[in-house]
Amino acid sequence: MIRPLSDIVVLDLTHVLAGPYASMTLRDLGARVIKVERPGHGDDTRAFPPFKDGDSAYFATINHGKESIALDLRAEEDRGIFEQLLTQADVILENFRPGVMERLGYGWEALHARFPKLVYGAVSGFGHTGPDRLRPAYDMVVQARGGVMSITGERDREPVRVGASIGDIAAGMFLCQGVLAALYAVRGGTPGQKVDIAMLDSQLALLEHAVAITSVTGEAPRPSGARHPSITPFETFHASDGLFVIAAGNDTLFATLCTALDLPLATDARFASNQARCENARLLKRLIEAVTLDQPASYWIDRLQRAGVPTGPIQSVAEVMRDPQILARNMLVDVCDQEGTPRFKAAGNPVKLSALPDETTRPPAPMLDEHRTQILNWLGEIASGSPDNAT
Repeated sequence: MIRPLSDIVVLDLTHVLAGPYASMTLRDLGARVIKVERPGHGDDTRAFPPFKDGDSAYFATINHGKESIALDLRAEEDRGIFEQLLTQADVILENFRPGVMERLGYGWEALHARFPKLVYGAVSGFGHTGPDRLRPAYDMVVQARGGVMSITGERDREPVRVGASIGDIAAGMFLCQGVLAALYAVRGGTPGQKVDIAMLDSQLALLEHAVAITSVTGEAPRPSGARHPSITPFETFHASDGLFVIAAGNDTLFATLCTALDLPLATDARFASNQARCENARLLKRLIEAVTLDQPASYWIDRLQRAGVPTGPIQSVAEVMRDPQILARNMLVDVCDQEGTPRFKAAGNPVKLSALPDETTRPPAPMLDEHRTQILNWLGEIASGSPDNAT
């Protein structure tokens, strides 16, 4: 088994979602992740529902395969252990408010001077620079302030939050990318770097079409429901039994769609170009639905798929978890308990590498401070000159 990051040790001081999502990805790629938690309490998500036999599924599905040691970084003995861990770490991750690590003596400048190859990853609501760097933030705060909520939902209705925590998850993904880039640079002889990720920045980075529209027209886009603001037809349509989606992203696909629906619209001046279709989107939707309302969604999905038009059902999460394509891609895996028995279902690793076996199970999430003895023994072996990196 080839794990690209098998020689990487990550000290993970993060909690809740953005940081742990990044360290989960690094762990799935082979890194050894040592989760440094608060004594007696641990990661906040240990107390997040839903629970199974008293254990949080939320915590387990984000922290599987990591090790846990509880350290109070204000206590002398625990600081001594942390200092030993720093000598073995390639990466340190933290998501405290800016200044917290500096007050503990473990800020970027101090650690970089002592460990020049260490990659320092920090994720926070607003980043480590700027006038609002000290303000607290959660996912909904950055979705709102970052513009995502302004374009999400139905026109002339109240703004809505995206159902997934993309404020955290996007920041975690960018943190992982930055850490991997910094590690690559270290391998090339460059000193370690600080990776400073702001959740707010990450939201703006997701608004590809909204930024383009605003910069060109001077007007910010408004919510458009399921419809893409710059491509038509690219939205939901009614069938006789409910909704499905059609995404005809260019003129050729639109012509194919018209043929499949027996609609003579491809050469109609009102719909002959994407710009014209966007200007007449409501009319086009009515004309398409005049046809699609006659049959169930499954009929149209099958017919359009056979014609080569991008289409699909609107599935619930339960349906997605039974989707044959999802299952074929090993995107639903078992997270085991400490006895090796499958206990929770989690999303699989979407990064498919040809030389990395895509396992169908994940090791358990750690109990709080579960690996203290193991980690201390490992550090002792290193100090005695006989290091053993086995987890």
